[in-house]
Amino acid sequence: SALLFEENCLLLYCSSFVIDGMNIRLVNGNSFCSGRVEVYYNGKWGTVCDDDWDINDAAVVCRQIGCGRALSAHDGWRFGQGSDPIHLDNVGCFGFESSITDCHHNGFGMHNCGHGEDAGVTCTGMLVNVEGRGNGVCSGRVEVYYNGEWGTVCDDDWDSNDAAVVCRQMGCGRAVSVHSSAHFGAGSGPIHLDNVGCSGSEKSITDCNHNGFGTHDCGHSQDFYSAAVPTSLILSYRLEIYYNGQWGTVCDDGWGMDDAEVVCSQMACGKATSTHDNAQFGQGSGPILLDDVGCSGTETTLTSCSHRGLGINDCKHEEDAAVVCSEQVA
Repeated sequence: SALLFEENCLLLYCSSFVIDGMNIRLVNGNSFCSGRVEVYYNGKWGTVCDDDWDINDAAVVCRQIGCGRALSAHDGWRFGQGSDPIHLDNVGCFGFESSITDCHHNGFGMHNCGHGEDAGVTCTGMLVNVEGRGNGVCSGRVEVYYNGEWGTVCDDDWDSNDAAVVCRQMGCGRAVSVHSSAHFGAGSGPIHLDNVGCSGSEKSITDCNHNGFGTHDCGHSQDFYSAAVPTSLILSYRLEIYYNGQWGTVCDDGWGMDDAEVVCSQMACGKATSTHDNAQFGQGSGPILLDDVGCSGTETTLTSCSHRGLGINDCKHEEDAAVVCSEQVA
């Protein structure tokens, strides 16, 4: 099952979002549901040529990554040029395939393209913004994809452990809050899950205890939501990015306002108001992924800025960087 999660600005999302075990990702978009399409084959990530690229192909990509329906198919490296290899060319999907590699194509590595023809997509998955109450990338009504349809989850027994699984599954960090009673508006279509009971450690919401797909005693007035934030807020967080299956921190060496501006813009969380070093918001754990970041302030993602290389650093977690963004949320 895939999972759709509507939006709000809260934690930094990735320039390329990868679901564990999936051989596809979107790179350099303004959320993890838009970007340049890349597939993983023979040990390498590679791009897809835009020859014959259309909305049916985009529909397969969006469904495969759990991002809802396709809004548009982009050609001409709308999301920047990738690097070798180019894995697929002349992709021809009907729109119902489960994976982009199940569609007709010339064969892996068979193409007559350059990276000026890299294909991209924009999906609806993180852009629903029901009744104007969701903004950014990490809060809103949760929907799961099952048996060919998106459906909602009933709020019976819904709690912070369930929300924690959803947030982690989406690559959105920790759960901040949960809401019930269709806080962002009622869904439509089937209600897929009821009485969800997670311990908090599961990889997917569908791995948690529940009544069974389609078995419920709910109406859409009980659709649940997670990780919403107040209507007026300042976001103050230790900065973390997601890479190679792990969240990791950013070292404060050279950390400044230009870097913070890129972060706040990437999160759709307004303007940077201040930067912080020396682990002011607490020390992280796990890898330190970036060091000596140098942004001009105009980059679309933090990883587009100059840095030593992912995972290359001479830092400790007592040097973890942080940023404060200011935003008014409708």
